[in-house]
Amino acid sequence: MAYEMLVGLEVIDDDNYQAYRQAMKPILITYGGGFAVDFRVSEVLLPQAGANINRVFTIYFRDETAKNDFFADDDYLKVKARYFETSVASTSILASYERG
Repeated sequence: MAYEMLVGLEVIDDDNYQAYRQAMKPILITYGGGFAVDFRVSEVLLPQAGANINRVFTIYFRDETAKNDFFADDDYLKVKARYFETSVASTSILASYERG
């Protein structure tokens, strides 16, 4: 079963965030991952406490183990430190689930 997450972000630097997505995508693919949908959000009617969201997407992996391995991957962590940490102010995991 595939493993999927619904994620909300507050992106504060679009160019750097796009560089992050481009750099991490080849690593994500090696874990059987990808993006199913991706939205820029103009208005949040009911935010989670303390989180601003202007980007929502689903990210998937071949299974939960692949998800855990991806987020622990040394190459991914280097990309995250270089691009993600300076381009995203907050992250909200809205849902995570197995998809059949």
